[in-house]
Formats: sequence, structure tokens, C-alpha cells
Amino acid sequence: MIKALLAHGRVATENSMAARSFVKHFGKRLDDGRVQLSLIEALYLQEKGALQVITPTNKNCSLDALLRLAKRGARDFWTSYVVFRDLNDQGYIVKTGLKFGADFRVYTSVKKHAQWIVIPVHERQQLIWKDFASKNRVAHSVNKRVLIAVVDDDEDVSYWDVAWVRRRNPSMR
Repeated sequence: MIKALLAHGRVATENSMAARSFVKHFGKRLDDGRVQLSLIEALYLQEKGALQVITPTNKNCSLDALLRLAKRGARDFWTSYVVFRDLNDQGYIVKTGLKFGADFRVYTSVKKHAQWIVIPVHERQQLIWKDFASKNRVAHSVNKRVLIAVVDDDEDVSYWDVAWVRRRNPSMR
């Protein structure tokens, strides 16, 4: 199991080949050989038994403690986490989508561009039309599609793939 230090709301792994193997799917490699993980990535890897998170006082950070910390810093964290976990479990590569105005961007392969930007929503949450339209416009401008991930109370996720459609014949109504 790979060890990682939690400090100042960030998680950095040990400097090892095993930790650097995460970089294809998680985190970013630091100059000193360690891998910096987001809280959502660290939570996922800890839940899967691949990571042991340790506090600066050298105590084990439980899943619950890491989850509480992550929830403090993000609105609707659990909904986002359920989507993150589901997409990773399906074999997709999930990275932050912050620069696209979304929670995530999703890759089907390490060597390809992201196919989707993902907007996680809970089934009882409203998605404001203007927010949706702006995200869809940004996605279209960077050659990606919007994937709306709807999480229900049982933590099942339904995906809605949004795409632009052009009418071939403008006279059709």
C-alpha cells in the first residue's frame, strides 16, 4: 500500500515507483518524484485500498476523516464523489474540469483528448438553464461534449450525453 501525507488540504504520496504509477490516472507528478493528489482522488484510492493517508502527526487518516475534510471544501462533494467513483470503476480516466466550468473532464484513453466535461447533479437538485447553456457552449468550443451525471438516493448514476444537433434542411419545422 502506498503512503501519502495529508497537509494543508493536499495529499502527496511517498516518492516511489508504485506511487508514480498513479500518474497515468490520478494526480500530478511533483519535481521531487512524489505525486500530488486531490482530496477526491485520495479518497477514491484510499477506499480502494491502494493508499494509506497519514496526518502530519504521523497518525492514520480514516476514510471518514478524509471525507469530512473534503466535504468542507466543496459544495455537493458527495454527489461529485459518487460520479468520480463510478466513472473510474468503469475504466475512464477522470481529471478536474475546473478550467471548463465543470467538475470533471473524462478520457477514454491516456493518449486521447477528453471526450466529455461532466456535470454531477443529484436527482433532486435543479440544474439552471443558463448554467447548463454556458457549460454546453464552452464544451462545444473546445470540442467536448457535456455529460450530465444524475445521482439518485441509492447512489446509482444515470448519464445524459448532450450533443449539438444541426438541422440539415432549414425549411423543416
